[in-house]
This record gives sequence, structure tokens and C-alpha cells, in this order.
Amino acid sequence: MIATLTGRVARIDLDALVLEVAGIGYLVRTTPQALASTRHGAELTLHTELVVREDSLTLFGFPHPDEAETFRIVQSVSGIGPRTALAVLAVLEPEELRRAVAEQDAKTITRTPGIGPKVANRMLLELGGKLPAPVSAAPVTGEEPAAAPAGVDADVVIALVGLGWGEKAAVAAVEDARGSDDGTPDAAELLRRALRHLGGSR
Repeated sequence: MIATLTGRVARIDLDALVLEVAGIGYLVRTTPQALASTRHGAELTLHTELVVREDSLTLFGFPHPDEAETFRIVQSVSGIGPRTALAVLAVLEPEELRRAVAEQDAKTITRTPGIGPKVANRMLLELGGKLPAPVSAAPVTGEEPAAAPAGVDADVVIALVGLGWGEKAAVAAVEDARGSDDGTPDAAELLRRALRHLGGSR
């Protein structure tokens, strides 16, 4: 089992990066937050989880161990696979998810694309007692949407469609995500903000 990887970031995609370790490039699926916080050529350590399927081996990685542990625990919920677990962590920080479970707050969990009230309530039921208690009762606030530079919108729309959203909804989410701020997030950051908008529209 691969528990951690430390190496140089050789490539950054919309939903993954290639981490070069001792001359071997590992393709690691990760969150938009992790992609937005690194850069090409940077040294990076990821806490990893290898998901084995009949036809594939997929490596998921996270900068912080509590993210990797939360990723593993969320997959213990009936009907939740690695793709949905990663989407949860793309929208909710581990502490925010722990707080939602502790407070039985299904609405917060439904901000995740692909998770409706029924699945959110199942998560509340099955995650009770598995996640650590939240550190504090203070609410965790999401980042405000920011403006996207020209040229990244289409890439983010394609990524959202690949995650299962319709093209119309994806385009609207990207427009909302860059509608009120003068910042210029890269594609990975814009994707994370668009996912928050899509989750919040449920």
C-alpha cells in the first residue's frame, strides 16, 4: 500500500497532478484546493489512498492526513465511491463535514454535486461515530466566488460535464463563480468555486 508520496510536481491537470518520485511519475487524483495551492516544479508530499478496481488502479492524494482519512471514512457509506468522496472534499473541508455530521446538517452535505437529501441523510446516519468530533462550533465559511481569466472557462465547463453535470448548468456555475470579484483564479480554483455554486443550488 502506498501511504505517502513526496516528489516534484511534474504536471497539473484540472482534477489531478503528476508527482515525480525517484524518476517515476505518479498520476494522483486530488481536490481543486490542493491543485490551486501548488505549482509546477514544487516539492510536494501527498497522503495517498490506492483504489483498486477490476480494470483500474487509481491513486488519490491529499496534502493533509486528515483529508486522506476523511476520504477513506466517507467511502464506508453505502453507495459512496471514491469519485463522490473526492467531490465531498472538493466542497467541504474535513472540519466542516465533521460539524455537519455532529449537527445532523444534511443541507450542508447536499452542497456536494451528485448528493441529494436522501444520500446526505444516509451519510449522517452511517458517519455518526466514525468521524472525529468537530474542533469548535464556529461556522466554516466558504470563499466568495471570483472572476476567472479569459481562456479557462471552457476547460472548467468540460471538467464539470465530466463530473456528471449538464452543460447548461456547468456554464451557469462558471459564470456565477466569477461574477462578483476582480480576482483571477486559475482553472483548478475556478473549478472548486463552481462546484460550490452547483452544490448550493440544490
